[in-house]
Amino acid sequence: MATQTEIRNLLECHVIGPNGEPIGEVGQVYLNERTDEPEWVTVRTGFLGMRQTFVPLAGSHRAGHEIQIPFDREAVHAAPHIDVDGHLSVAEEMELYRHYGMGPSIPAQRTGDHDNPL
Repeated sequence: MATQTEIRNLLECHVIGPNGEPIGEVGQVYLNERTDEPEWVTVRTGFLGMRQTFVPLAGSHRAGHEIQIPFDREAVHAAPHIDVDGHLSVAEEMELYRHYGMGPSIPAQRTGDHDNPL
């Protein structure tokens, strides 16, 4: 379970791509509803950081105040626009996972589909 300090520390991070190019700053942290661990962050991009785009934390590495993600700036900018409303639906998560080429990896417990896990 993530502590408030861990979440606060993520909120202070700059997001960089695989080659070190700056992409933006963390806007919000979204927790996995089952584990309460950080699973997604929104990255503030664009003029004055007004646009927020979801990026999965899977495959990322944190060092100090930087999170290096395995996606370049173009992939983040091209991500589907999903409202930052405090909750990601299963359909929204699937759409984002597909965009980032991660395949559907949402556990059956989240979808209620135990016969056909995603």
